[in-house]
Amino acid sequence: MAIEPEEPQAVVEEEEQEGGPVKSFLEHLEDLRWTLIKSIVAAAVAMLICLLGGNYVVNVIERPLFKAKMKYPKGVQVWAVFFGTNQIASFQIHTNQVPSLPFGTNPFVGLQLEPVVESNDVVLRLKVDTNASAAAGQRLPIQLINLGPAGAFVIATKVALYAGLVLAAPFILYFVAEFAFPALRMKEKKYAYRGLLFGGGLFAAGITFCYFVLMPLALTASVQYSEWLGFSATTWRAEDFISFVCKFMLGMGLGFELPVVILVLAKIGIVNYQMLSRGRRYVIVINFILGAVLTTPEMITQILMAIPLQILYEITVWITWYWERKERKRQAALESAVVGG
Repeated sequence: MAIEPEEPQAVVEEEEQEGGPVKSFLEHLEDLRWTLIKSIVAAAVAMLICLLGGNYVVNVIERPLFKAKMKYPKGVQVWAVFFGTNQIASFQIHTNQVPSLPFGTNPFVGLQLEPVVESNDVVLRLKVDTNASAAAGQRLPIQLINLGPAGAFVIATKVALYAGLVLAAPFILYFVAEFAFPALRMKEKKYAYRGLLFGGGLFAAGITFCYFVLMPLALTASVQYSEWLGFSATTWRAEDFISFVCKFMLGMGLGFELPVVILVLAKIGIVNYQMLSRGRRYVIVINFILGAVLTTPEMITQILMAIPLQILYEITVWITWYWERKERKRQAALESAVVGG
């Protein structure tokens, strides 16, 4: 009778070491089915919310376009024409073409288009807007347009798809973890929790860096490259713009996940410090290829994308070196203890 209370405790300890209670194949399939159902429902609800608030999501996606600044060469005065608060056009006036500039030497001039009643006619008059800031004149002269009757619905669907997946991602990860974690040992769960926390932070950092730093530079480079080729860059398809921005940010977020993948491979013994150190030159090439694929075809944004990815890789290499050094010391201590014993 004295040994009966010890059996549940032994079972609990065994379950903790081996990964929880043993289930049949059909029970695992049932758990997987409910995991998929809950994930699909979470994604559908998030997409519906983003579809109903599509105008707010589009405003967020358009923000890098409004924050991007146009770069002009020296000897150019920019006339930005506004109707109300909307910029409808901009003109580059070269100082060698107009010997005496009518609006002084300011590089940016704001002109307000306003209706004026003269006799029985209404005419439009340009008036210098002294409240127009230089930033307004530097703003990219881009207008997003829809070129089809079904275009708005396609755009709304894409916005809901991208934004909904981002919104539902924490819930989907929770449901997947709820399915997979009972099969893990306590030590494996500890590393999995750390990996999820570290990976989620890096993913958010990658999206934030792309949204606030890389995206405005990439959009500016795209406009200037188009003008250098002699093409007009004043109108873009809204569908193409939204796809470019969302894919760019998603690619940058996934690129920032690389350290998590490498550290997991190092922890399970597939890669080591020597392999990572020798592969440094190949990773540099891969980072620039990613920059060329995910960004605009010019060097500045490619370099700005490749640099943080390479820095993260170097940090990963040194973390792997520290882990191996720590493991060697532990093994040496164990060998010394065995020899001494």
